[in-house]
Amino acid sequence: MLTGIHVPLITPFDAAGAVAVDAIEKLGRHVLDEGASGLVALGTTGEVAALDQDERARVIEACARVCAEREVPLTVGVTGNDTRGTAAALRALPSGVSAALVTVPYFLRPGERGVIAHFEALAEESPVPLVIYHIPYRTGQAVSAATLRRLAAHPNIAGVKYATGGVDQDAVDLLGDVPEGFAVLGGDDAVISPMLALGAVGGILASAHLETRSFADLVTAWHTRDVARARDLGRRLARLSAALFAEPNPTVIKGVLHARGLIPTPDVRLPLVPASQEAVTRAASIRL
Repeated sequence: MLTGIHVPLITPFDAAGAVAVDAIEKLGRHVLDEGASGLVALGTTGEVAALDQDERARVIEACARVCAEREVPLTVGVTGNDTRGTAAALRALPSGVSAALVTVPYFLRPGERGVIAHFEALAEESPVPLVIYHIPYRTGQAVSAATLRRLAAHPNIAGVKYATGGVDQDAVDLLGDVPEGFAVLGGDDAVISPMLALGAVGGILASAHLETRSFADLVTAWHTRDVARARDLGRRLARLSAALFAEPNPTVIKGVLHARGLIPTPDVRLPLVPASQEAVTRAASIRL
């Protein structure tokens, strides 16, 4: 279910500032046609913090329609730093959701024992498998390879989105001995190629809104040991990712998608502000 490239969809807005549901479906179909293995709704890239509950529900419904139509998995982001509230959000997930991407508790820094207790409690209550979202530069909480292996033993914890800002020693450790049935997905776009080389099964990558086919080909190249092609693709895609993250995510991505006619506006919601024209032009000019 979790192999390949999963695109954490942006949330497009129309000229009046409302969620553009039709554009979500159009974009979802587009990236799936281009080789994505699944969609992720309500991730950081989707500006989930700026959406109200009704808007979040409409985003999930739109993504679920597309995923059901194409028979691919839909993962939904569930963010929270208290166990009881996060469990309630998981129980409220609608039908059509395949997995939940759950952030390591942020700001509180509960320690690794607390992280283990948190995810084991959630896994007991969740109606869908959990994917741990490990992103310490946002949460402030480190999680070791040993902790991830401990959590991988739970039958309702399916994998991890690994986004530590680089390929660190714990990534090397974890990928050197991945627990059976536990999917390690790269979450830092610029270093997805070395993560795949080490054994990651895929990635949840905002940059894959663009050049989706090339990101999917990168996964295939590493998994089939076509090293020369994988290295070449990886270098070129890293350059694209750097340009797309030159300003806060997803501002540049939205700017390029709008320039290509895939979404109605490049708008984001405060506190984000639209990307500069220079950043959008630079990213849009990159061709693989």
